[in-house]
Amino acid sequence: MPDWLIVIYKVPSEPSRYRASIWRKLKASGAIYLQNGVAALPVTSVNERVMRGVVQEVREVDGTAYLIRGGMLGDEMALEAAFSAARDEEYQEVLSRCHDFHAELDAERSRKNFTFAELEENEEDFAKLERWLAKVKNRDHFCATRRAQAERAVAACRDDLDAFADSVYRAVDHGSAGPDVDDVEIGSSIAGRNS
Repeated sequence: MPDWLIVIYKVPSEPSRYRASIWRKLKASGAIYLQNGVAALPVTSVNERVMRGVVQEVREVDGTAYLIRGGMLGDEMALEAAFSAARDEEYQEVLSRCHDFHAELDAERSRKNFTFAELEENEEDFAKLERWLAKVKNRDHFCATRRAQAERAVAACRDDLDAFADSVYRAVDHGSAGPDVDDVEIGSSIAGRNS
């Protein structure tokens, strides 16, 4: 059973940017709120730095903050389940974006828009998707249930992007933007596996 870092803080009500800044830092770290002004993270060196930074920021804006480290006395499974549920929500967002990614590639195929500019745009979108998945995985301390599904979905996006890139290269090499039948079938079958 892990030890926990719990920060208890109160900041002045104005300006509201103080509360927003702290909330963003805790949210980015994967912390969950137990109630207003009380957030928890499992103990890791990275999480401790985040929490100490939050405490320092709260104190710099004339707030009060306490950082506590320790184990749970009962209900540990409920706290772990709350962390996993928060990550599963994020993985679900990744899955939704994967669906959108496949739809975008299918739309480009139907328009026969096999250009390097379109390929580059889709490569950038895929890179964002990979970074987002990596961030969620980094704060997934208890291996949430949708993790493997999200990893498979992002891998399917990579396969679909590779197939789209092949279509772009063929269009440029042959001077034709028309896809082969196999290209459309590959894209559709990859998108179908993700749903």
